[in-house]
Amino acid sequence: MDKISFLLNKTKNKLLSPIYSTYQRRLIENVKKKEPPVHIGFILDGNRRYATAKGLDRKIGHMFGAKKVEELLEWCFDINIKVVTLYAFSTENFNRPEEEVGAIMDLAKEEFEKVLTSKSIHENKVRVKALGDLDKLPRKLLEAIQIAEDNTKDYCDHFLNVCVAYGSKNEIVSAVRNIAKDVKEGRLGPDEITYNDIRKNLLTNEYPDPDIIIRTGGESRLSNFMLLQAAYAELFFIDVYLPEFRKIDFLRIMRDYQRADRRYGK
Repeated sequence: MDKISFLLNKTKNKLLSPIYSTYQRRLIENVKKKEPPVHIGFILDGNRRYATAKGLDRKIGHMFGAKKVEELLEWCFDINIKVVTLYAFSTENFNRPEEEVGAIMDLAKEEFEKVLTSKSIHENKVRVKALGDLDKLPRKLLEAIQIAEDNTKDYCDHFLNVCVAYGSKNEIVSAVRNIAKDVKEGRLGPDEITYNDIRKNLLTNEYPDPDIIIRTGGESRLSNFMLLQAAYAELFFIDVYLPEFRKIDFLRIMRDYQRADRRYGK
């Protein structure tokens, strides 16, 4: 990881020319003058293609992506975004080669273990939670998740949701099953069902729906991520791989969001 940090810093230093730094500083000042989004969702994409383009092993691409996520969270906390939801690993991703899936699971375990000693997590009082079909995950990763959640459960300044083994279609099916059970047992009438009944059975029921969803990697689709919750989200599809996503890219998205006239059909 030290080598990765060195390479990332080397690239960053080349980008941060005086003009670039001045522009970024002004962007930060302008963004901080206005209300930030409450909830941001990130579809973390492009690690494998980044590695291929650089002639690196896919595992290294995922490691670069993990380092970028640490930076990304700092950017969010710096402008006081309350809820961040990361789409880290989908149910469909289990169809990848076994070796690659294993490497991603090991990396996820390392990242959840870092929560215990993360200065950023504890200073910003971030509650960490994993969302998804967690019973599909390896035991050691589940143990790391449980420890991270237990050690941050009393924090409430910020909320970090990590979607692993997550699929929105499965989430919706599970919600419908719970509602069907309520109807069958007489707690709810079929004509009484509202969106709120569905929403309270979703994995994100504790949080407001996302204001923004950002996808890196150049693809323009949600890929089974928060399909219901994204109904009124501003969608930003960024044509750079996750490891190359810059703070200035992030700040421009925040600026564009703050300029939008969000009327929700009114």
